[in-house]
Amino acid sequence: MHKTCTCGQTMTMKLRTVIYSGKVEIDNVPIYSCPSCSRSEVLPEVKPDLTGLIGQLGEEPAKQTLLFNELNEWADLLLEASATRKTPNGAAVQQIVDERIDSLLELLLLAGSVGDETWRQDIEKRLAQLSRCTLHT
Repeated sequence: MHKTCTCGQTMTMKLRTVIYSGKVEIDNVPIYSCPSCSRSEVLPEVKPDLTGLIGQLGEEPAKQTLLFNELNEWADLLLEASATRKTPNGAAVQQIVDERIDSLLELLLLAGSVGDETWRQDIEKRLAQLSRCTLHT
């Protein structure tokens, strides 16, 4: 997955570790990086969840390591895609996304049928995260 940098070079997406406040390591954050000018930026589709997480940690967080892929469906899918290919292409990611959406929709029906509102809300949140993305290939 690629994007054009402001310097004109191609940025590649990788799962990286973000360090917050020198104490919190947030692993598996999808970040575009430019090899030419060293510019980095968080994948726009996951940025709201990352900033929300940082907001929850507060100004004086305890030392800890968090897995962003456990909190964000895109990060989880990209981690899954990168497990089979070092740099997953858009088609491979799209296939995984389509499969995950189908799976989540089936789970949503199941959660509704058993009346589990908390589970249903979690699934709806995951589907909303997936609906934010526009793949850059």
